[in-house]
This record gives sequence, C-alpha cells and structure tokens, in this order.
Amino acid sequence: MAVSIELGKALDKAYENSTLDEVLSAPPSTLAGLTEKHDELLAGMGIKTIRDLGSNKYFATAGVLVALSGKVG
Repeated sequence: MAVSIELGKALDKAYENSTLDEVLSAPPSTLAGLTEKHDELLAGMGIKTIRDLGSNKYFATAGVLVALSGKVG
C-alpha cells in the first residue's frame, strides 16, 4: 500500500520529490534548517544520514521524553 505525506518545508527543496528511502539515506542537512556544518558535527557522533539521526538512541530517548512531557502532568 502506498503512503503519501506532505513534508512541506521540512526538507531541502532538492529533496522534496525524493522517495522515503532517498531521504533517509541523505545527509542530515537535507532537513530544512540544518547545514553542512551540522553534518560535520553529527558525523562526529557517527550520524551520517537522516536514518542514523532518527535511530540514534539519544535522540530517540529525547523525543520520547518530550512527547511524554505533554502527557504527564
């Protein structure tokens, strides 16, 4: 089943029509607001692609904590 989502301005214009696999294999600077300097800094943490960024245990934990903060009160 095909799934389509609109990422709008979340991606660099050059990747707006890319497949999900292409985006996940692209450097973090593909995300709007990140630059090649961010790619260099993240590479120092072993993060070279958007897939690496999204699956990094520290970023994943931080994301869960932020999501939980809106549910716990």
